[in-house]
Amino acid sequence: MGTMLQNKGLKAGDIPEMLNFTAPEIIESIHAEYLAAGANVVLTNTFGANRYKAQKMGHSVEEIVTAAVSIAKKAIEGRNGKFVALDIAPCGKIMAPTGDLSFEEAVEVFAEVVCVGEKAGVDYIHLETFTDLYELKAAIIAAKENSKLPIIATMSFEGNGITFFGTSIKSMVLTLEALGVDALGVNCSLGPKQLVPIINELLEISSLPIVIKPNAGLPIIENENMRYDISPEEFADYIKTFVKLGVCAVGGCCGTTPEYIRLLEKNLDGIIPGQRTSKNFTGICSPSKQVYFGKDVAIIGERLNPTGKKTLQAAIRANDINFILKEAIRQQEQGALLLDVNMGLPDIDEPATLSRMVSEIQAIVDLPLQLDSSNYKALEKAARIYNGKPLLNSVNGKKESLDAILPIAKKYGCAILGLTLDENGIPETAEERVAIAEKIIIAAEKSGISRKDILIDCLVMTASAQQSQVLETLKAVRLVKENLGVKTVLGVSNVSFGLPSRPLLNRTMLAMALMQGLDAPIMNPGDAEMSETVAAFRVLTAKDANSEQYINKLSNFAQQSAQTNDSETPNLTYAIIHGLKKDARETTETLLIEMKPLDIIEKIIIPALDSVGKNYENNIIFLPQLIKSAEAAKSSFERLRIELAKTETSGAVQRKKIILATVLGDIHDIGKNIVKVIMENYNFEVIDLGRDVSPETILQATKDSGASIVGLSALMTTTVGPMKKTVALLRSECPNVKVIVGGAVLTPELAKFVGADCYAKDAMEGVRAAEKL
Repeated sequence: MGTMLQNKGLKAGDIPEMLNFTAPEIIESIHAEYLAAGANVVLTNTFGANRYKAQKMGHSVEEIVTAAVSIAKKAIEGRNGKFVALDIAPCGKIMAPTGDLSFEEAVEVFAEVVCVGEKAGVDYIHLETFTDLYELKAAIIAAKENSKLPIIATMSFEGNGITFFGTSIKSMVLTLEALGVDALGVNCSLGPKQLVPIINELLEISSLPIVIKPNAGLPIIENENMRYDISPEEFADYIKTFVKLGVCAVGGCCGTTPEYIRLLEKNLDGIIPGQRTSKNFTGICSPSKQVYFGKDVAIIGERLNPTGKKTLQAAIRANDINFILKEAIRQQEQGALLLDVNMGLPDIDEPATLSRMVSEIQAIVDLPLQLDSSNYKALEKAARIYNGKPLLNSVNGKKESLDAILPIAKKYGCAILGLTLDENGIPETAEERVAIAEKIIIAAEKSGISRKDILIDCLVMTASAQQSQVLETLKAVRLVKENLGVKTVLGVSNVSFGLPSRPLLNRTMLAMALMQGLDAPIMNPGDAEMSETVAAFRVLTAKDANSEQYINKLSNFAQQSAQTNDSETPNLTYAIIHGLKKDARETTETLLIEMKPLDIIEKIIIPALDSVGKNYENNIIFLPQLIKSAEAAKSSFERLRIELAKTETSGAVQRKKIILATVLGDIHDIGKNIVKVIMENYNFEVIDLGRDVSPETILQATKDSGASIVGLSALMTTTVGPMKKTVALLRSECPNVKVIVGGAVLTPELAKFVGADCYAKDAMEGVRAAEKL
């Protein structure tokens, strides 16, 4: 739609959705051209139709969407086998806790569009161009809660197979399949050539129909004009290959005119999509990390459960988020692959506390989480706001539990952990426990939860009181694996309660359980002997190729333990790297007793930020973690500025001024806003002019502020022209000012074309460039 609107005369600054009112015949004619070319589906002109854009248009969401649907339906009149899809894209704001858009507000924003679209008569809902898995989940929940229409959901990936906000392909698939979309896939950002590895991975891991809408290649400059580098013929050939591999729905995004669709439809005549098989992975995820149970031993960190932990209980009651975050970080460093999170205390608001802690932990630690509570409301609230696909702990054989938990798991896309107990308690025999496990599985499958998303805990009893039950538990683990075909979990350390030398009993029980088929022990990952037992088991069962991880673990365990212990003592480098704002401020205060402010900046803060930046560039951490680290550094800088203001050396840390703006005609500012956050936290003074800013306004602000750097952002191809004009104006009036450009549509070649001094592909590159200019 965007490419055709440009061809039809859409000017910089024009809002595409306004044409639903001012020139509906243009929108209808574009639909008609694509339909004539062979398209089966047209997407409504509602890509950016939400309450935030509606404020600029002078029309309500209902008016915008209703008009767009009416135009699309008129275009398909008299054409058999043609459909209208409600096009919904990201709403233009950053989700909390990284930004200020709450999950519930996002659900409301998308729900408004869904409700109007369904009422107006669309055939299905098409969610596209999302880069934040959390925002996409909000859109899916909004669609599910307010409509019965089918849902197709696609995300936009970078060339490295990761979205702008750090979502991996595997995490997208795990989350969207569990949430119950009807098809998933990719669109925009890349051409078909660059999408080859991404599409191959999608076909390998997903069981759902795959939908792809590539761009017409990558933008290039030819004769002072921008075009895409893949011809309609090349585009059609690539897509044909994808369909033969199993892709079942195809189309085009940026740059794909009706000619692309015409040749595509012709090229696919008689081609049947390749056969695919259903995948049987048992997995959970955060946006960037996954755990696939059964492939290897998955240690579940147990240290965020307040049972028997007085210090943690006090931290929960005091809302000491810093303590909880450090415990989460510590367990990740010690080798946990997922974390159990339980905030169950009798004198707190558990639903509010659990959901808040889950959100805080996910902003700092990228491990998947096991949401643990006996409070149904707490589990539901936490599952709703969880970013990714969590493991829900737990459901059991009681009717009350099944009736309460299974709908929560189904609605919010969770795997479930089933406990082998019912109204009669915990059975004595393994066979009876297996029977309860089977009861849970049958009930879950009737609720629409796949068997692959069910794990079973056969419940470890204490050897001190129920010695004979230990072997029954182990037997039950084996029978569950053999007879029911699901993965298993055990809280191993329960076995030693009340007996001396508990670590000896714990690690012996762990080894015995692993041999019976235990997939995921709930344990303290900081227990060296337990961790060594897991490492030894992996060697002896050939899960650790050439024993490399075993050798590495044992040779480095003492060093790792020392580092972990050091992390318990406030350390500014550690605080910045892990995004701990409170620790950063407090350790800065302590360091000021013996160090000068400038020494703290030069010897600690700058090297720490450099380490964070390298981790981001190497895909070790992602945007949410980068922002949290930058915020931690900012809290240290703020304290140091107070001290520097008291001395004559305050001028020694002169902050560079940089102006940021999204250029005229472009109302997308997520990327620019992220750059602002990172720049400010890297000690730049940022003057943010907002979005859709004219060249003249940018020039005047540059003169008034004395800024030495200007950063320009553009997402739309139509705004490359205004960006070039802005740079030219700055060159003529402020020749010493340096210009950095970035945004989804930009490339190094386009940056050179518009006359910029440098191109930044992301916020971190922008910081690096600004530091050098």
